[in-house]
Amino acid sequence: MVLPIVKYGDPILHQVCEPITAFDHELEALSKNMVETMYAAPGYGLAAPQVGLLKRFIVIDVRESLIVLANPELINAEGDQFEEEGCLSIPSFTAKVHRPSRVIVSGQDIHGKEKIIEGEGVLSRVLAHEIDHLNGVLFIDHLGAIKRDIIKRKIRKKVRAGEW
Repeated sequence: MVLPIVKYGDPILHQVCEPITAFDHELEALSKNMVETMYAAPGYGLAAPQVGLLKRFIVIDVRESLIVLANPELINAEGDQFEEEGCLSIPSFTAKVHRPSRVIVSGQDIHGKEKIIEGEGVLSRVLAHEIDHLNGVLFIDHLGAIKRDIIKRKIRKKVRAGEW
């Protein structure tokens, strides 16, 4: 089932998520729905708060390699990449954002089994972006004040026009 994606302006996007504690059929259903939603959007990743749930849960598919991760934590980050980035919760807006060029992330699969994921390049960027969501941080929060304010003004204009 494709879930509605929460858009910028909803306070849930700026809240810190709670850990996943139940690795059950409900989590498995959420995983399937989030993956379907991500593909339908389409996007490289999706975090639970983007579908209205304050849970530490993400799904990612970069180059046909699906990652489903509960309670992901960035345990190492190195290097720097400065590339264009967007977000399903801030549709039609992109900006260049600094992200680590390589990350190591720990987490659990949908059965609670510990996992370690190493990512470089695009995967590193998407992992960092989605983990930020779980901490209430959006990509525009990494921008300078002027660029961030320009995007916020354009969003307010879309809201007033009923386009958001």
